[in-house]
Amino acid sequence: MATPILLAGTDLDLVQLPKVSLHDHLDGGLRPQTIIELADEIGLTLPTTDATELAGWFLAQCTAGSLVEYLKTFDITTAVMQTREGLERVARECVLDLAADGVVWGEIRWAPEQHLTAGLSLDETVEAVQAGLDAGVEQARNAGHSIQVGQLVTAMRHADRGHEIAELALRHRDAGVVGFDIAGAEAGFLPSRMRDAFDLLAAEWMPVTVHAGEADGLESIRSALLDGRALRLGHGVRLAEDIELRTEGDTTFATLGRMAEWVRDRQIALETSPSSNLQTGAIAAWGTEMVDHPLDLLYQLGFRVTINTDNRLMSATTLSRELQLVSEAFTYDLDDMLALQLNASQAAFLPVDDREALMETIIAGFEAAA
Repeated sequence: MATPILLAGTDLDLVQLPKVSLHDHLDGGLRPQTIIELADEIGLTLPTTDATELAGWFLAQCTAGSLVEYLKTFDITTAVMQTREGLERVARECVLDLAADGVVWGEIRWAPEQHLTAGLSLDETVEAVQAGLDAGVEQARNAGHSIQVGQLVTAMRHADRGHEIAELALRHRDAGVVGFDIAGAEAGFLPSRMRDAFDLLAAEWMPVTVHAGEADGLESIRSALLDGRALRLGHGVRLAEDIELRTEGDTTFATLGRMAEWVRDRQIALETSPSSNLQTGAIAAWGTEMVDHPLDLLYQLGFRVTINTDNRLMSATTLSRELQLVSEAFTYDLDDMLALQLNASQAAFLPVDDREALMETIIAGFEAAA
């Protein structure tokens, strides 16, 4: 039996609570043993062929405090995801791993344009991933887990294929794709570079989340909101730069800038990923420890904060572990855990009736655990 992941100060196992995962990269969540086996099939040399050692290598490589260095580890994971079989396996195992962690709704993001070197077309990659996700959902159900998932088709912000990838997402919107994202090196690559793609998606009513406020600041967030019409911000933690704090006696007051006020008042969700944000230096302006993360400030001020994993392999984490870490850092209790999951449920790229049903599932699961 797996070691329980306990809510701080309690004997409540967070794994047993129903959860929503909005920011989980398919190529950042591979099982180390899967990497080893797929690499052997294609003759790819790895740093080690011991699964435990390989997991440690990924974690070590991702603690340099730089998003650029962090992203280099994906050269290995994407290399073993170039065939239909590789994509299907990784997608299926992704669902099984999320289900085992208590996730009941998961949105899995990935960039099809990075998986074409073995001859697959863009459409074939999306179809392969969907086949794997469907197989994972069925296998999880047979094992007694209830989980549903959707694809977030992602365009790489430096590659200038945004319009093409947006068209791809739209072609598959009724076959598993629930939204669109852009990712990759953030600084120097504003969402405005892909304005034509976002115009197309807006015209077709496709929901969008945009990586912003991770490796770049307020201008990146501004472009995500104005050019991308983002309904959610991938990470978004540097939105805290638009909040001014002042202390008078024992009381701290917060003044929100216009952008922060807009995001809060319209409940545009922030897809924070605590461990990843520490690894990449996204919160360096506030400190280097979990307790320094501005997610608590944002949460206390009423922003729609959600907790996510980003890349489970690179951070050696799960959603339950991320919730445990924030519960320890900020003394969050079960009510806070519920609020965070309801935030994620309300921000899910699902029809309103499905979001309401998801919230009912979350509430029922928490009540049963209390």
